This record gives sequence, structure tokens and C-alpha cells, in this order.
Amino acid sequence: MADDPGGVLGAARRRAGRVGTAAYAFTLCLAVLAAVGAIALVTRQPYLFPSLGPTVMLFFESPLEESAAPRNSLLGHGVAILAGAGCLVAFGLTEHPPVFEEGVTGARVGAAALSVAVTALVLRLLDCPHAPAGATTLIVSLGLLTSAGELLAIAVGVVLVTVFAVACNRALGVRQPLWR
Repeated sequence: MADDPGGVLGAARRRAGRVGTAAYAFTLCLAVLAAVGAIALVTRQPYLFPSLGPTVMLFFESPLEESAAPRNSLLGHGVAILAGAGCLVAFGLTEHPPVFEEGVTGARVGAAALSVAVTALVLRLLDCPHAPAGATTLIVSLGLLTSAGELLAIAVGVVLVTVFAVACNRALGVRQPLWR
């Protein structure tokens, strides 16, 4: 099959269909996010954040999709962090509290909208789609994680999830492309 990922996931699909694919995704999403969460607990760093959920789901639900390539995850979230931070600066929001404290303002709407638009533009120009990056850029432009340490933690969290997910898929025989 052209869309057979091989390995344990391919076997699970052939034997149990949707249930097999679901079991694979459930098990590995749980394992990878728990592992990254354990590292976050030990280091007391916010390595877990909302956009890692859809990223890890892509890795295990549809590992052959272009948006699930590790390159797309790493570049996608990297661009998102830069776009979100750039929009905070551009709209004068670097010293403002997060949107949940300050409320929605015109500047916050502008930063949020522009950060997602810039992220989409750059990722399309790089031919590097990764929709979860849209959530990452909103996390930054809405002021939820903004300090240099927090932005670094986002990047480390993305790297950890990407490395663990690819390692799991590879160890289980899934032929996930590394670079598209």
C-alpha cells in the first residue's frame, strides 16, 4: 500500500483498522507527552504547552503526511515563536500582561492576527506546512508565554516532542519521512 506507514502502525491498521490506528496514537501520545511532562516536572520548565497536543497527534495519527515531518514541526514552531515575539514588539505589547489579565485590546487583536498570518505566509513560502504552529504563535502574541526563558522552553518542548516522537515511530518501524 502506498499509504502504509509500515511497522507496528501499519500492522495495527491492517489488523484492526481505525481501532488499531487509534490505539497506536493513544499509546504513543500518552507516552511522549508523559515523558516530556516528566522532564518539565524535574526541570520546572513549561515544556508542555497547548500546541504540542496537535503536533504529537500528527506524528502518531498521520506520520506520512507532510505536516507531520520533523522538519515541519521544528521550522513551524520556530517561525511561530519568532512571529509571535515580533508582533509583541511591533504592537508595543512586550510589557503588557497576558490577554487573560488585560483583556482584549486592539493592539492584542492586531498582534494575534498578524502573527498567525505571518506564520502561515512564511511556512507556505518555505513549503513547510504545520498547522499547530498557528497555536504556538497565538500563545506568544496573546502574551501567555513571552519571556526569553519561556520562549526557549517552548523551543525545547518542541524539540523534545519531535525527537521522542520520531524515535518512537522509527523504533516501531514506521517509515516517517524526516525531511520534506
